Amino acid sequence: MPTATPSSGRDQTDPSEGGAVLNALRHPRVLGRELTAGFMTSLALIPESTAFAVVAGLDPRMGLYGAVIVAVVTSVLGGGPGMVSAAAGSVALVAAPLVRSHGVQAYLLAVILSGALQVVLAVCGAAKLMRLIPPAVMRGFVDALAILIFTSQLPELIGVPWAVYPLVALGLLVVFLLPRLSTAVPGPLAAVVLVTAAAWLLGWTVPTVGDRGALPHGLPSLGLPSLPTDAGAWTAIAPIAAAMAVVGLVESLLTARLVDDITGTGSDKTREAWALGAANIAAGCFGAMGGCAMIGQTMINVRHGRARTRLSTLAAAGSVLLLALVLADLLAAMPMAALTAVMVFIAVTTFDWRSVAPRTLKRSPWPVTVVLVATVGLTVATHDLAIGVIVGTVLARLLPRGTRPQVI
Repeated sequence: MPTATPSSGRDQTDPSEGGAVLNALRHPRVLGRELTAGFMTSLALIPESTAFAVVAGLDPRMGLYGAVIVAVVTSVLGGGPGMVSAAAGSVALVAAPLVRSHGVQAYLLAVILSGALQVVLAVCGAAKLMRLIPPAVMRGFVDALAILIFTSQLPELIGVPWAVYPLVALGLLVVFLLPRLSTAVPGPLAAVVLVTAAAWLLGWTVPTVGDRGALPHGLPSLGLPSLPTDAGAWTAIAPIAAAMAVVGLVESLLTARLVDDITGTGSDKTREAWALGAANIAAGCFGAMGGCAMIGQTMINVRHGRARTRLSTLAAAGSVLLLALVLADLLAAMPMAALTAVMVFIAVTTFDWRSVAPRTLKRSPWPVTVVLVATVGLTVATHDLAIGVIVGTVLARLLPRGTRPQVI
C-alpha cells in the first residue's frame, strides 16, 4: 500500500469532472477506457472482498454485496472521481471481534451507526482535522494494518489438510511473480484461478469458500437489522462503530490524497467523508459488509487503468455484481488456500518496508520513530486501528515543537 505524500491541499471538486463524464459518454475511446479500467478493478475486488468478509467472520456474499453497494454510493455521491471504495480489510479487522461475540445483526447495526457517525463527522469538518495526522502516524497505521492482516491468516494455516500448504505456496508464487511478467491480469485473480484449477485437477479435498457461507444468488434485499434489547450488546456495538467510522475515514482520505497527487486535481474531502457515511448506512440496511476506500484497487483504476471519472467505479461495481451472480458456484469451490495466499500478498505489499529500513531509522528524528513504533505497537496489541491513530496523533502533538513531525 503506498503512503501519502503532501498534496496541494486543494479541497474543491474539480469543476471539469462533470464535463469529463459527458466527454466520456460522447467519445467511444474515452468511454472504453473508463469501462475497461472498471472491469480490471472488479477482477481485483472480487477475491479481496470475499477474503475480507471471511476475515470478519461473515458470509462471502456480504463482502461481495458490500463491494457493490459501497462502490456505487461513493462513486455517485463522493468527491473523488476514480476512487474505489468497497468492503475493506481495515474495517473487517475492527469488526471481527463484534461478529464473534454478538453475531451478524449486531455487526450490521454497527455498520449503520458508523455510517451515521461519518456523516456527522463530515458535517463537523472532520475531513479538515485529518490533516493534523502526522505522516509517522499514517505510516504506522499502514504497517499495523499489514501486520493484522497477516496474523489474521494464521488460523488458516493451523490444523488444516497437508494439501493446503502447497496450494498456498503456488498462490504466493503466482501473485508475487506475475506482476513482474505482465500486468494484463491482476495477480490475485490469477492466483485464485490457478490454485482452484490445481486443487480440482489433483483431486485434493481442502476447505473452500463455500464452506464459510453462502454466495450471491440474487440481489440483496432491504431490511433493518434487529435491535438488541440488552445494554451489554449496545456497549459492545458503540465502540466498534466509532472505531469503524474513524478507520474508514482515515483510509479514505489517505486514498483521496493519493488520487489527487496522481491526477493533479483537488477532491472535496468533506463530500468524500459524508458519501462514505451514506454508503455504509446503505450497506448495513441491505445486509452487506461496510467498507471504505481501497488503496490497491484505486491504484489499479487510476494509475493502471488511467480512469478519470466516476464511470469507472460504477463499471467496477456492475462487473462485480454480474460476475458474482454468474460465477457463484465457481466462487464457492475456490480453496481457502487461494484467499490465504492473496491476503498474505496484501499484507506484504501493504507494509511500508522503507519505514523500518535502517537508513530511514537512522535519518529520522527520534520523536518520529517513537510515534511510528507507538502507533504500530499499540494498534497490534489492541487490534484497534482507531486507538493507534488517535494515541499516535496525540503523542506527536506532545513532542517538543522543534522535533514534532511535519503534518500532512
